[in-house]
Amino acid sequence: MPDVIIPSPVPSELPVLPLRGTVVLPLTVQPLGVGRPVSIEAVNRALGGDRLILALLQSDESDDPQPSALKQVGTVVLIRQMVKAETGLRILVEGVARARAESVIHEHGWLKAIVRAMPEPTERSIEIDAHMRRLRELIDRALSLTTNLPPELRSIVTGIDDPLRLCYLLATMLEMKAEDRQLLLEEEQLAVKLSAVETAINREIALLELKGKIESQAQQEMTDAQKQYYLRQQMKAIQAELGEGEGSEIAELRRRVADAALSEHVTTVADREIDRLDRMTPASPEYQMIRTYLDWVLEVPWNVTTEDRLDPVEARRVLDEDHYDLDKVKERIVEYLAVRKLKGDLKGPILCFVGPPGVGKTSLGQSIARAMNRKFVRLSLGGVRDEAEIRGHRRTYIGAMPGRIIQALKQAGSVNPVFMLDEVDKIGVGFQGDPAAALLEVLDPAQNNSFRDHYLEIPFDLSRVLFIATSNQLGTVHPALLDRMEIIPLTGYSEEEKLHIARRYLIPRQLTEHGLSPEAVRIDDGALRRIIGDYTREAGVRSLERQLGAIARKVAARVATAAARPAPLPTDTAAAPPPQVFDIEATALPGYLGPARFHREVAFRTSRAGVATGVAWTETGGDVLFIEASVLPGGNGNIILTGQLGNVMQESARAAVSFIREQAAALAVPPDFLNKQDLHVHVPAGAIPKDGPSAGVTIATAIVSTLRKEPIRDDVAMTGEITLSGLVLPVGGIREKALAARRHGIKTFVLPEMNTPDLAELPEEVKQDLTFVPARTLEDVLKVALPQAVPTE
Repeated sequence: MPDVIIPSPVPSELPVLPLRGTVVLPLTVQPLGVGRPVSIEAVNRALGGDRLILALLQSDESDDPQPSALKQVGTVVLIRQMVKAETGLRILVEGVARARAESVIHEHGWLKAIVRAMPEPTERSIEIDAHMRRLRELIDRALSLTTNLPPELRSIVTGIDDPLRLCYLLATMLEMKAEDRQLLLEEEQLAVKLSAVETAINREIALLELKGKIESQAQQEMTDAQKQYYLRQQMKAIQAELGEGEGSEIAELRRRVADAALSEHVTTVADREIDRLDRMTPASPEYQMIRTYLDWVLEVPWNVTTEDRLDPVEARRVLDEDHYDLDKVKERIVEYLAVRKLKGDLKGPILCFVGPPGVGKTSLGQSIARAMNRKFVRLSLGGVRDEAEIRGHRRTYIGAMPGRIIQALKQAGSVNPVFMLDEVDKIGVGFQGDPAAALLEVLDPAQNNSFRDHYLEIPFDLSRVLFIATSNQLGTVHPALLDRMEIIPLTGYSEEEKLHIARRYLIPRQLTEHGLSPEAVRIDDGALRRIIGDYTREAGVRSLERQLGAIARKVAARVATAAARPAPLPTDTAAAPPPQVFDIEATALPGYLGPARFHREVAFRTSRAGVATGVAWTETGGDVLFIEASVLPGGNGNIILTGQLGNVMQESARAAVSFIREQAAALAVPPDFLNKQDLHVHVPAGAIPKDGPSAGVTIATAIVSTLRKEPIRDDVAMTGEITLSGLVLPVGGIREKALAARRHGIKTFVLPEMNTPDLAELPEEVKQDLTFVPARTLEDVLKVALPQAVPTE
């Protein structure tokens, strides 16, 4: 290429080359890659003229640079060479002069600037000469610390007498940020420019010195490790010569493997890891990882078992001793033991206890372990969101360890414990995986005989483990997991059952825990019934035990206070005072527990027309549900549903309205009740979300009541799904709902006719206290709920 004549004055208009991440400085040569259409067009414009272009730093990373994103001060550069590449152009430019862009405008796909030249500082003083000498000394220091800089740099720096050229040259060669180079370009004082370059070189020297120090330390550590390995090899040779054999730690591990009576596969894995450990130096990071792994392999109970008690009669006696009722669960355990007695290799069942809190699911697992003479371990799954919690972490991770299944078996010390998986319905799902999916292998009798933990990587036989899962509900349990388990429902207790449980278990336990003798406290049945009815509202007995504990604490405080008083002086004729006995009756409960917390409000809530009493199933058992309906005059036929109702419950309400409108004449309600009125259906306790179809007949009854302006009987509760044709369909949770109705003083319970077989599961006292009325249609419900009979055609 022929020499290019650089025009002395800077043209007033130039194409603009926006730069990202770099700055071209005057008096320097620099290669650039050009790929954006706006930049390629600007280069072509410059090559078509005097080859000059204004290089400006772009402040953002946009592919379509805007004039506002460009710095005002830049460098007029001369394009020395241009080569076409696959991604655009490669150009070699030479910085000519510093310039300011007075304005930048778009010009049909390229940028053009109005340019004004900016003179550079050229003063020369003693201070400038001192900076020049300091720069040469710093370059000599940097060259002595690295081989990355070209050796001829020293002669180049020495041969440059122009301080501005030296400043820009060094700034181009150093690893300076684009923003720092831009500040250097904009600076007006030469001494400040030189000082900025000195700071950059000092930083580079500090980095080079630190890098050298780190490399030296690493080399020294490597040398020390090699020396330790050499000395240990010599020590082994000396021990072999003296007949002392291998190191005591390796020998101890081999002895433990021999004594453990492991299977052939586990022994092979353990011996292989011990051989690896023997070839390593203890200073190696992997040494401790293998040592920890071997400890886990040797401590897991591969073949350790406990002898089962296969006497079904004795097992039933132990279960009856610990828990009242729960006959289905007890029968299932007795059946398992009976089959085990006849067939010794029966695999452990996978049971799932489903029921509200406080009914004894967890404690029942402990009783089963005691009845079978097995160890008991419990794993709480509530809130577990990581699949590695079940399967463990692979050994490639620092701090890896087995999953909680293997950890629990190590804690049990046997391969056939009773293993309780608590709160299986509360497993979470996170980005680390789905723990419920990991449990599929654990709880599958066809696969769990070769469960593989990610940490151990050795198949482990879980088929002899008796797994028992617990759950408050089944809706949130993984469907595939649910398919692998035998579901055993544990329903809520009736008042009489709670009375027996309190007498046999809760009161003796609380008296013992509070240091009181059984003779010191007597709680009569009336007091217990009042505690159950007025101070607790639950399906289980957990709150009941807390209330009994509160009474025991009050009595213990009074006993301890009386014992602290000084005793009267003894006399010859005075007999020892009898021990104090606390008789607790129903009338005395406010003095121990405060005022009653729950009241029967059915009669109060249903005293007006439009309020119906329904029953609902919740995770904590059954409960009553009041549904209110009201007609609002002056409306447009809108149906207003409030109380945080779910989609299913809203659809039930609309189905009820449609049926009532269709059968308005038969139900003795105005057929045009929605023409100029709005209907509002509200379910109180608005802070609690509600859903499900079982409130359909209750909603329909409340609407008919408000339309006929007739109050519903306050001793009637109802449940059932309603259809558009007025049929009452079956629902679930009849036992819990009946117990809840009885707790609230209900006398008549209306249920779907198809749910009549469910009444066989109710306690006898519930059947005696409640009148159950099966209903096929809504008309059957209204005949019971409303005092005035529904007219018939």
